[in-house]
Amino acid sequence: MNEKIKTLQTIHLGICAGIVVAYFMIGNLSMEILKIKSVDSSEIIYVAIPVLAFFLSNFLFKTQLKQANPKLKPEDNLPIYQTASIVRWAILEGAAFLILFLSPKFQLFGILIIMYLVFLRPTEERINNDIQNSEQ
Repeated sequence: MNEKIKTLQTIHLGICAGIVVAYFMIGNLSMEILKIKSVDSSEIIYVAIPVLAFFLSNFLFKTQLKQANPKLKPEDNLPIYQTASIVRWAILEGAAFLILFLSPKFQLFGILIIMYLVFLRPTEERINNDIQNSEQ
């Protein structure tokens, strides 16, 4: 199982590294751009992107995990977990890229998405917990 988890961790690292590099190369990060002074009503959608991405990614992740059988060994449920994780990460990555390219003014929200994405690093304990809690 450790080899399969290493594969999933490598995919996660690639996604995180790619988006971090994009933010450093394209983002022109500075303390000035990380301050959000005001939000117009026309810009409220850019504030909603990370919130929607968070809830949608978690909803789809949990929906996909409901296909897992908690009575089976975690190794047997790992393909389902891997698919659910990749869907979750893709939604978060897409939201961070949307913010970066559509409205650089809100890069702080993109950075918060990246931090959350890094936090979601797959470990054996997290995989077991998620699969066991999927039946609830």
